[in-house]
Amino acid sequence: MIATSRFVFLHLHKSGGTFVNQWLLRFFPDARQIGYHLPRRLIPPQFADLPVLGLVRNPWSYYVSWYAFQAGMTRPNALFLTLSDGGRLGFEGTIANMLELGSNGSHLDRLVAALPPSYGKSGLNLPGPELSAIAGTGLGFYSFLYRYMYGAAAARIARMEHMRDELPRLLGEVGETAGEQALSYLRAAPATNTTAHRPYQDYYPDALRDLVAERDSAVIERHGYHFGG
Repeated sequence: MIATSRFVFLHLHKSGGTFVNQWLLRFFPDARQIGYHLPRRLIPPQFADLPVLGLVRNPWSYYVSWYAFQAGMTRPNALFLTLSDGGRLGFEGTIANMLELGSNGSHLDRLVAALPPSYGKSGLNLPGPELSAIAGTGLGFYSFLYRYMYGAAAARIARMEHMRDELPRLLGEVGETAGEQALSYLRAAPATNTTAHRPYQDYYPDALRDLVAERDSAVIERHGYHFGG
């Protein structure tokens, strides 16, 4: 998370947060980084009453980006290794397992045991005991992360796909102004921490597409997403 005197920015996984973290630290003098991928409930007390800003992305796109990133790593994380059966499953099988964590939980116990028991300073940084809360929710993994990171209170969320336009508006809502240098960088700087893959629509058979629509419906409906957009 990034804390300033006017707001706190929370870094939701694989949703453009690395770019925004760097932008805030570069152009906002009082911005400071606190931990890594920490959720709202861990905002330090001196910042707890500040407005919360964040990003979200199309869930169908998220799963493709996450899978492509992990599958291309020499040492994928425990989440990928558990859900992909040690890398033996492809995209469809791995993401189906991911989407079922909140329902039948067939992989959940092994995954909770495989994840670290407490917070660290890098990577997924989702302790096993925190993920165990997904059991019985019926949520897709991305929707669980969204709720886990932002909590139940109101947060101002920009869509990753439109963040270069939406972030200045959100800053204005909390009384912050980005300077011209910051705005120029926001408009023109290349994305960071990107993963090469085909258009996300290419990866989904109909059944998996519909399972994302069901499990991640809250995020999809709240932010106006649809398959292909």
